[in-house]
Amino acid sequence: MTDISGGMPRLKFHMTSGGKPVSAEDFRGKVVALYFGFTHCPDVCPATLANLTDMLGKVNSPDVRILFVTVDPDRDSDAVMADYAKAFSPQMVGLRGGRNELANLARTYRIAYGVKKGPPYEVNHSNAVYFFDREGKTRLVTTDTGNTSAVAQDVKRLLD
Repeated sequence: MTDISGGMPRLKFHMTSGGKPVSAEDFRGKVVALYFGFTHCPDVCPATLANLTDMLGKVNSPDVRILFVTVDPDRDSDAVMADYAKAFSPQMVGLRGGRNELANLARTYRIAYGVKKGPPYEVNHSNAVYFFDREGKTRLVTTDTGNTSAVAQDVKRLLD
């Protein structure tokens, strides 16, 4: 992964998870991976989330969370997000925000996304995964989670 320590803002957001308000403060003390996508994605999102889940198994720590933020909140309800995230791992949290919360968070981390309601219904988004240390400071970024052993090694260093 690429070290971006000091190059991006701390983790900060206010969204919902399972219909309940949640903020970045709820994850202080945890190493956090932040990924934007959508539950109807046919390939990239499930592959990335599967790789991150595999990484969790290699890290084997209760102090890591994967935050999966939907860029398609019109179709991805809180219940859908919760079920989708939990299907991958109990350490994965599905997050949903209104248009302003989503736009602000995506802009902060330079995530481009767009929804064209069509037909056909099309959703596009950047595929970066950001990693934050226990204090919420941005530390690492990657667009390739395929080498889950290497990602796990970097996450273990953040846990130390």
